[in-house]
Amino acid sequence: MDSTLDAVVEIFARAGFGLGALIAGVALVLFLLDGTWVPVQAVVEEGEHGLLARWFGEDGAVNEAPLSAHDHAELGGRDMVEVYARRGWMNRMRTTPGSPAVRAAKLLSLGLIGVGVVALITSWILLFVRG
Repeated sequence: MDSTLDAVVEIFARAGFGLGALIAGVALVLFLLDGTWVPVQAVVEEGEHGLLARWFGEDGAVNEAPLSAHDHAELGGRDMVEVYARRGWMNRMRTTPGSPAVRAAKLLSLGLIGVGVVALITSWILLFVRG
């Protein structure tokens, strides 16, 4: 019974640290590919095909991007909203400062590393309890 418990704890420790490190690497790559997003003030207007967010870019040009009704409601339904524009690109905008994919990968990797830490501490406790 003791060897079975030791094996299960070691599997959780190795899987937690190994998969956590792998997914942390994936999160880093996703973060680097996501690029830099800067906060800008945008005006919400009604266009031909629905709501549009318009803002001035870093080069002084007017950029615009379609805004869904859900995004507009998420931003409070105001006429002047703060959104995030992609630096170096035209007409790219989102409502959150960070990418949801990066955030999900980061949280998953932290959870798996947490499982590894708990399994490692459990292994140490079992080692000292047995003498």
